[in-house]
Amino acid sequence: MPEILAIKNLTKTFGNLTAVDSLSFDVQKGEILGMMGPNGAGKTTVFNLITGVYKPDSGKIIYEETDITHLSAAHRCRLGIGRTYQIPRPFENMTVFENLLVGAEYGANLKGREARQEATEILDFTGLLPKKDLFAGKLPLLDRKRLELSRALATKPRLLLIDEVAAGLTEVEIENLLQIVKAIQQRGITIIWVEHIMMMMNKGVDRLLVISGGKTLMCGDPKECMESKEVQEVYLGVEEG
Repeated sequence: MPEILAIKNLTKTFGNLTAVDSLSFDVQKGEILGMMGPNGAGKTTVFNLITGVYKPDSGKIIYEETDITHLSAAHRCRLGIGRTYQIPRPFENMTVFENLLVGAEYGANLKGREARQEATEILDFTGLLPKKDLFAGKLPLLDRKRLELSRALATKPRLLLIDEVAAGLTEVEIENLLQIVKAIQQRGITIIWVEHIMMMMNKGVDRLLVISGGKTLMCGDPKECMESKEVQEVYLGVEEG
């Protein structure tokens, strides 16, 4: 399976803190790559480097065989890299539908009827179409999470970065979002998914990347990674013996 993304020896420091330390990994087209690690492991920094919010101190980001290391965040979005945020950030005084139009028009460069059709189709896909005329700020948490995914999809990504979309949800709500994420994959969209909920990683991802201290700790089969003593020691605080 060909690569859609290759991270090569990426390093990012903030003062004396090394958040990402010579990190390398690849993402195959069509897969869901899970990413886990303890708080402060560098997961969100990796997302910010991939999407262009931060510039790396060294290393390269190769997307669809093109070096995008120094491109702007807006340029990367137009190339097909979308993301969600752990804390949903909708335009609260705009309707659900209007939030989608912003993504479609400014992220995917769609106009007029085409943008409205794209917004309608995505809201139907994520189950938000009946709430399209509600103000985003009035939505309950699950619907805000759905809207966050919907807004990212409106930019027509080929690579979607999902940041802890299940945080704060009930078990039933988590299962609902898991089904949406898997359906997104079935649309041909490649996903990198940061999550702390192990059930989501076990059931939802094809491979799991575990990082600690900005470095790769282990990458491979999700079950094998979670059962690894090294991963449990670092991530779960389990001591040997």
